[in-house]
Amino acid sequence: MSKLDRLIHQPVRLQIMAALVALDDEAQLGFTTLRDMLNLSDGNLGAHLRKLEEADYIQVQKTFIARKPQTFVQATALGRQRFEDHAAALKSILENE
Repeated sequence: MSKLDRLIHQPVRLQIMAALVALDDEAQLGFTTLRDMLNLSDGNLGAHLRKLEEADYIQVQKTFIARKPQTFVQATALGRQRFEDHAAALKSILENE
């Protein structure tokens, strides 16, 4: 049986990973799009993204578009695998009840 991933299990990080894993492998979401989608403050989202980035579950890319800073986020291969493992662990728990 797969184990729950404590880093992903936190509700906001679970939502972040679910949103990113739902995208194609190389697809990215803009910071503001993700913030608005999850109804979070900039600081709250930023803190959770840092934790996921430190674990190499996501990649954060900062760039400029029309001289305005833009941040894009995407799930890494490791992050996708950890999310799949976490989802399998949840499914296993649900099936055994």
